[in-house]
Amino acid sequence: MSKFIVRRLLSIIPTLFVIVTLSFFLIRLAPGGPFSREKKIPQEVLQNILKKYNMDQPLINQYFKYMGDILRFDLGPSYTKKDHTVNELIGTAFPVSLHLGAMALGVALFLGISVGIISALNQNKWPDYAAMSVAVLGISIPLFVIGPLLMLVFALKLKWLPTSGWIGSRAGWATVILPTMTLMFPYFAYIARLSRGSIIEVARSDYIRTARAKGLKESVVIWKHILKGALLPVVTYLGPAFSGIVIGSVVVEQIFVVPGIGRIFVQSALNRDYTVIMGDVIVYSIILISANFLVDVLYSLLDPRISYK
Repeated sequence: MSKFIVRRLLSIIPTLFVIVTLSFFLIRLAPGGPFSREKKIPQEVLQNILKKYNMDQPLINQYFKYMGDILRFDLGPSYTKKDHTVNELIGTAFPVSLHLGAMALGVALFLGISVGIISALNQNKWPDYAAMSVAVLGISIPLFVIGPLLMLVFALKLKWLPTSGWIGSRAGWATVILPTMTLMFPYFAYIARLSRGSIIEVARSDYIRTARAKGLKESVVIWKHILKGALLPVVTYLGPAFSGIVIGSVVVEQIFVVPGIGRIFVQSALNRDYTVIMGDVIVYSIILISANFLVDVLYSLLDPRISYK
């Protein structure tokens, strides 16, 4: 197990290297640039700006300089936000997105597994049909529809919750509720469907019949035997779900004006702010790789039949 962990940790380095390299060149090949404006900048001024940011050098030289800066954990300056570095922008916004994503995933996991258990134990009955209908809606309706609908009902009509903002605003923690519920809805739906199908499959296994034949309480059979095996597909989904829920907060952060990394990513993409885009890509890649690594480790803890050599 320890050798597997070391190998996986070492494999992160070449993976990130490939991601950063491809992203660097693809972004630079896109039309436009951080200093492209509707009103043309005088050529002398433009040349001075490019020289200031070393963009007057050949692309390969820019690439090696950028890789050297990354090794020093320096993501460079922002081209469009004066007097701000990428480290500062991401350092301020990323905790907000991480906080929102963690809360949304936690709520989705709790509600999804709970609904999956209820649905599986009442297979082909009205609780099952009701739960799966909600799950289908959660998968089918996009976030940019769910968000405004919740805002219309709970903020504008009922006036129970604020329309936008974050914890530091006057409304306080009430600002968290609508973004969290919006972001968690599709993930709740997927987890509920995964849990239901997996629980039904595990409940039909021979060792579950044996446990019941021994006279164990139904609650013990469900919580100790069925759920432990049934959670494997859910754990598999948690890796990409966690990275997806942080990345997916781009839409939610725009709707509810949450000052997270998603809003910065959208703005930097529109402004062709190369260094900020690259910083966001690196952060998102690290989240995805780390989440998948943790899932592999959790696999062996949940199922003793799985071992890594």
